[in-house]
Amino acid sequence: MDRLLVATLNILNLADRWDERLTLLMADTAALRADILGLQEVVYVMQQDRLLAAGTPDRHEIHRGWAGRPEYGNSLLVRHPLAAASPPERLDLGLQRAAHRVVVPLPGGATLLVAVTHLHHLRPDGSARDGQTATLLAWLDGAGPTTAQLLMGDFNATPSEAACDRIRAAGFRSAYAEANGADPAVTWPSGLQAPAIDTDGDPSCFDYIWLRGAARTVEARLWAARPAADDPTLYPSDHLGVAATIEVEPSS
Repeated sequence: MDRLLVATLNILNLADRWDERLTLLMADTAALRADILGLQEVVYVMQQDRLLAAGTPDRHEIHRGWAGRPEYGNSLLVRHPLAAASPPERLDLGLQRAAHRVVVPLPGGATLLVAVTHLHHLRPDGSARDGQTATLLAWLDGAGPTTAQLLMGDFNATPSEAACDRIRAAGFRSAYAEANGADPAVTWPSGLQAPAIDTDGDPSCFDYIWLRGAARTVEARLWAARPAADDPTLYPSDHLGVAATIEVEPSS
């Protein structure tokens, strides 16, 4: 049985006190030491994903999937000795959103398809997110056979929204809900305060780790969820991250 720590976090690009937030993000990422980490709102020209990886004691592969423009989007960090079997495949979801995926062979012989995404953000546009989800699931359904699939990111959808219902109907389980009985009440906003901070919408859960196939959740929790010791208005991001320890069955 292969046991992995997987995690996701929307890092809020370069906005809202980035220079101050970076120290917290680096500390929390280094403390977490996830085997697979999905990031959203990464500004590639600032090397934000590489900075976070470099702040850990580990070596990582970094796989990027741009969204909206080539210098910005999602990233997957895969911690050595794990490595992707091939370069990432990218899916355009429209509305300046995208997903990308890699297949990671595991030591026990299993294979894990890992995908990260960030869906449309406007609160009234649930139908747009549902459409993006349908496209995303069809893409994952068409992938080659693997032992399990891991889908994570900022879905901008509450647990009761149609997009999440569609994901569950496709056989995915929320890792946090599987471990704790329900999804977290809130993953946005975190408590970060800044002059330009987004306040559009009610607090809720928008960030998920989804599992499908021969894998189970051992435990799940929030991470990047504490303010600075000397400033209760400073958090690593406006989102809280989700982390889960999962077990993937060995290949038969």
